[in-house]
Amino acid sequence: MAEANSYAALTKAFSGLGVDENLFISTLGKWNRHQRESYRVSTPGFFREDERQFQRWDDQHILQLRQEFLRLKDAVVLYTMHPWERDARLFKEALLLQVPKHDVLIEIACTRSSEDLLGARKAYHSLFEHSIEEDIAFHIRTPERKLLVALVSSYRYEGPRVSDDLAKSEAKIFVNAIKNANKKKLIDEDEEIVRILSTRSKLHLKAIYSHYKEITGNFLDEDLEGDLTMKQVVQCLCVPKAYFSKILIASLRLNVDEYAKDSVTRVIVTRADDDDMKQIKEEFQSSYGTTLAAKIAEVANGSYKDFLLTIIAKSD
Repeated sequence: MAEANSYAALTKAFSGLGVDENLFISTLGKWNRHQRESYRVSTPGFFREDERQFQRWDDQHILQLRQEFLRLKDAVVLYTMHPWERDARLFKEALLLQVPKHDVLIEIACTRSSEDLLGARKAYHSLFEHSIEEDIAFHIRTPERKLLVALVSSYRYEGPRVSDDLAKSEAKIFVNAIKNANKKKLIDEDEEIVRILSTRSKLHLKAIYSHYKEITGNFLDEDLEGDLTMKQVVQCLCVPKAYFSKILIASLRLNVDEYAKDSVTRVIVTRADDDDMKQIKEEFQSSYGTTLAAKIAEVANGSYKDFLLTIIAKSD
């Protein structure tokens, strides 16, 4: 019974986000050859019987475990980088994937201050000897390219002034554009939408968001359900705390893919020094009935878990 319990504990230590190093060392390090063999036989989810009659690691699980051991290292490296370098490298990694990840580009372009986004563009020049605009135009060949280039090129006004009349009239532009899109992506149809999203201040865009709700009874991002890129842009510009809460709850589950797991690191590390971390935690608890810290403690393991909890505790 004790041996069965240790097998179950070790399996749990290998599962989720990160690896529970203390349990791994205290349990596996003490086992003899017979115990290790018995564990291989009793854990078919990790091992399978080879045709030559030995229990071999499942290849995909080897890759998964290597990724889990690296997860803490990646979080620490990102956390210690200068924010400009970190965002520049995240831009690059998102573009070099087989299918470029629009969400990473959108998160950085839409939630950073104008000065920090400019800094990330400068760092990108220095690190990769290209502009981020140039690389987006090269790697992304879909219609979203023009919006993404415009967003990363933006240098928004960040003062308090908002023209309510202009915001109301531009909300009507969204209403009419969505009504007339005829099931096509909005980005294919209306240059004005790209102009508004990539040039207006965030306070102005939040006013548009409010007026859209007053006019239609729906939130703007609700009516963009069929256009994921545009929806993510609107959420990051107008309701970032809700956007990041949704990313976290979707990623803090067992058996999600590696990209979803990486999103936990990316969101928590890149939001760590922003004023909105406290708001993200409040939104998370309000929306999902549990604290972000409790969810991380439930799913993550080992030093990786401890590191994430330490980061988010700073905003308490």
